[in-house]
Amino acid sequence: MTEEIQNLPATPVSKSLDPRVLSLDQFRGYTMAGMFLVNFIGEFAAIPEIFKHNNTYCSYADTIFPHFFFAVGFAYRLAFLKRLKRVESSWPVYRHAIWRCLGLILIGLIIYHLGGRYRSWEDLRETGVGEVLYRGFRSLPWQALVHIGVTSLFVLPVIHRSKAVRISFMVASAGLHVFLSHLFYYDWVIENRSIDGGPLGFLTYTVPTIVGSLAYDLMTSKGPKRSLSPLLFWGAVLMTMGYAFSCITFLQLSPEGETGILSRLANPPFIPPTYPTDMWTMNQQVGSLSYLVFASGFSLWVYTLFVIVSDLKGFEVGMFRTFGTNALAGYIIHDMVLNAIHPLAPYDSPLTYIAPAFALYFGITYFFIRHLEKKNIYFKL
Repeated sequence: MTEEIQNLPATPVSKSLDPRVLSLDQFRGYTMAGMFLVNFIGEFAAIPEIFKHNNTYCSYADTIFPHFFFAVGFAYRLAFLKRLKRVESSWPVYRHAIWRCLGLILIGLIIYHLGGRYRSWEDLRETGVGEVLYRGFRSLPWQALVHIGVTSLFVLPVIHRSKAVRISFMVASAGLHVFLSHLFYYDWVIENRSIDGGPLGFLTYTVPTIVGSLAYDLMTSKGPKRSLSPLLFWGAVLMTMGYAFSCITFLQLSPEGETGILSRLANPPFIPPTYPTDMWTMNQQVGSLSYLVFASGFSLWVYTLFVIVSDLKGFEVGMFRTFGTNALAGYIIHDMVLNAIHPLAPYDSPLTYIAPAFALYFGITYFFIRHLEKKNIYFKL
């Protein structure tokens, strides 16, 4: 294994691509800001549904989560290949990646907690070890940091491999998720109210992660300017594929009195469905294939915007830089500030109250992260 890795051809690095990719930092910063927004406003009745997680179509809120995996895949391949070039043996690189992933999972478990509540020692003892673990891990822990850590571990064997190997791995992983969803997993996630794809979510979160790594290859081989057309093209291809997968649901229905191809097409991704939903529906809760393929393509388009604005035009948003270069700190801090401010904003609050409450929450979060940046303090694993 070591010899095979060391003999891999080095990925050509374009001179126009900085060691610190400005477009990626800005993209990640935008994603962080988007997360801060939807995590706060999504609980209020007065907020339009497009800014909430509805689990029946791809809302704006649903586009944020896959952006993180796209950024992870891009940075993961960049860092892994760079580390391989610095060492004679590949084991230290693998060890660093494994410990980093495990550390991220541990932080996530501490933040999210395990599921299950026990009123007494007797209650806990009678429940049994197996049931305690099942209750603990079936739903609550499966959120951003844990998913990123598990998915990064899952793709570790192929993150340095060729495009063909990574794409094959991605397709096989997605296919396994579809098979298991058809067999039992879709119903299990719904019944157990699992979060963001549940324990097997990594199978489809592999899609945006691998797509991110492929975007890195494109940027390093062609440079920012020549990458624009391929980024837009493959983004369109993936979004079309994701939408096509969501149409499988509608193809199985027989709308009374409706004929023609248009009657067999699903609603556009950002519009709620008017028909029964199933495993092919765009759904963040179950991590459906249609959702993550479409969102991966959308990530490519959003990233392309930052390539144009940042890499080619040299423009950056200071706030996005602050968030994007210290994402772990931002994630931890925003959650604490959110929990402090949200109880003071009831579910039925009017927009005139929600807006200043959000501004206070966002401002405090930015203040802390910006202060860390000024002190050159970054949370890293």
